[in-house]
Order: sequence, then structure tokens, then C-alpha cells
Amino acid sequence: MASWCIRAVRQSYSVVASPSLLRGAPRFLCTAAQQKNGPGSEEDQKVEQGAAEKALAEEKCQLEEQLKDITDKYKRALADTENLRTRSQKMVEDAKLYGIQGFCKDLLEVADILEKATESVPKEEVSSQRNPHLKNLYDGLVMTETQIQKVFLKHGLVKLNPDGGQRFDPYEHEALFHAPVEGKEPGTVAIVTKVGYKLHGRTLRPALVGVAKAP
Repeated sequence: MASWCIRAVRQSYSVVASPSLLRGAPRFLCTAAQQKNGPGSEEDQKVEQGAAEKALAEEKCQLEEQLKDITDKYKRALADTENLRTRSQKMVEDAKLYGIQGFCKDLLEVADILEKATESVPKEEVSSQRNPHLKNLYDGLVMTETQIQKVFLKHGLVKLNPDGGQRFDPYEHEALFHAPVEGKEPGTVAIVTKVGYKLHGRTLRPALVGVAKAP
């Protein structure tokens, strides 16, 4: 009886330990694991991948917005800096051009006096040799006036002496009166009582004029 039990156990062990069964066991276990985890695991991976892609897309949009905002601020700052540089440069140039404005205004009075002095001398008195001293004085005044005008022109100071028929310009002329003048169109300069001056294109002193009007 004991020997029969021993043989039965050996036969059972040989069946369980059969090489064909042992070779198929791992394949069976892998297949079972795939059947258990395969579909669910792939679905989870797809969900995780989609969530990651969405997060990256949102982060990309945020970075693009930040980059756009920074670029706009940089451009505005650059434009402000350029405008400030331009204004500063213009202020420096204006200071160079118009820094002598007060000095020029004072010299204009001297030029006016010289002009009145030369105009007050009768031409017949200086055209003859009856009074050589007066002629020499007159010539000296004329030369001084001419030299002053050259200095004015050198520094950008130009005389405003509108001729007859020129349209009245409120930026260059100051109207002392309006009166009908024969042969003059309304709105034109009829007479100049005092010349004006411009410094580098800017009116330093307007010309004092009388303006013709309709009868």
C-alpha cells in the first residue's frame, strides 16, 4: 500500500513538472496580465497624454501673451526714449539759435537809430561838396548801418520790410491802422512805419504797417 502511494505521488509530480507545461505557464501568465491591464492602461495613458498636451498648450499661450506684452512695452519705451532724445536735441539747437535773441533785440534799437539818422540827412546836402564834413559823417553812418546788417545776416537775423502790395501776415506784421488807399488792394500792406526782423525764421519783431481796406 505504501509503495502504491509513493508511485501515485511521483506520477502527479511528473505531470505538474512537465517541460511543456512549464514552458506554457509564463506565456499564459503574460497573456492574462495583458488581458487584465491592456485596454485600461492604454486609455489612462491617452488621458494623461491629452492632459499634458493641454497644459503645455495653455502654458504656451500664456508665454506668448507675456512675450507680446513685453514686446509692446519695449516698443513704447523705445519710442518714448527716441521722442525724448529728439526733443532734447531740438531744445539744444533752439538754445544755440535763439540764445542771442535778447541781445539782438537790443541791437535792433541801434539799427533803427542809424537808419533814421541816414534818412534824415537831405540827399542834396551830401551829393555836393558844399559840406564835406556832413558828407563824411553821412558816409560813416551808412557804412556802420551796412556793417550791422551784415552782422545780423551772419547770425540769421533778417529784416522784414514788406513792399507795397504784399498781403498782410499777422505772424510777421503788426497793423497800426486800416484805411482805404488808392491803388492798393484791401488786405495788403499800404505803408511801413517800422521794419521788423526775423531770427532764424522766427519773428523777433513784427513790422509795423498800415493796411489797406475797401472804401
